[in-house]
Amino acid sequence: MDITAAKTFLEVLKTGSFAAAAANLHVTQTAIGARIRVLEQELGCPLFVRNKIGTQLTLAGQKFQRYAVSLVRLADQATQSIRLSQAQEAVVMLGAELSISHPIVPLWLVWMRQTYPGLALSVRVDTADRLIDQVQEGSLDAAILYGAPRRSGLVAELIFEEKLVLAESRHPSQPIDENRTVQIDWGEEFADAYYSAFPDEPASTVAVSYGPLALEYILAGGGRGYFRRGFIAPYLQDGRLSLVKSAPEFSYSAYAVHSPRADEAIIAHIREGLRACSSRIVSGRTKSNARK
Repeated sequence: MDITAAKTFLEVLKTGSFAAAAANLHVTQTAIGARIRVLEQELGCPLFVRNKIGTQLTLAGQKFQRYAVSLVRLADQATQSIRLSQAQEAVVMLGAELSISHPIVPLWLVWMRQTYPGLALSVRVDTADRLIDQVQEGSLDAAILYGAPRRSGLVAELIFEEKLVLAESRHPSQPIDENRTVQIDWGEEFADAYYSAFPDEPASTVAVSYGPLALEYILAGGGRGYFRRGFIAPYLQDGRLSLVKSAPEFSYSAYAVHSPRADEAIIAHIREGLRACSSRIVSGRTKSNARK
């Protein structure tokens, strides 16, 4: 199957029209239509319906979307691998959820470059579900996720286990307010445990899905929220944050997830680097700022 046709299909899907896809790909609208027709002939069914409100996927188009994404990813990975210099042995493809990407991924990149300079490195940040899809299809060697995935056919190895602790910052201009806890998205399991521990607490007036942003807000204007203890260690040490006494702590674990068919040598390198870096983070032995 033509990779160009698959890329064209995804561009039409992203832009919502043949005309917009043609402009983005710097070709004529006729060329876009021709590529899609060839693809539809090869698959034996229409992929798009064109109407007044734009271009929409058919049921067959919806089914093909996942395969088109996989084709393009694998093609890009193959191109990158083939273009490696003779001094480079292979490409290591690691994925990470946004909430865990800092600071462990930058630390891991530095550690890998210093320890295995012969390996090329590629990192992709995405949602947990999409990362798992990419691990299963082989376009990622491994992914770092919070919580072991519930899908079968994957290997999940514990990288580090940490505690979520309630920390607060008191700001001189901030009036005393009982409802000053910032709601931070740590997943469904944490939410269930949190509301079980605080059944009578009123709904938070501030909700932030990304820990670093919540931390900056609390440091600037006062408030409290749950953060990973190792990551906020510098702020606890210098007094900008303090732990809320008697507040419950919650366990929060990070896993490296890979396919049992993955290259074990590559997985061993990934595992080694992640564990070396996570031990620094959990112990607070890093100069990186606290991150969710």
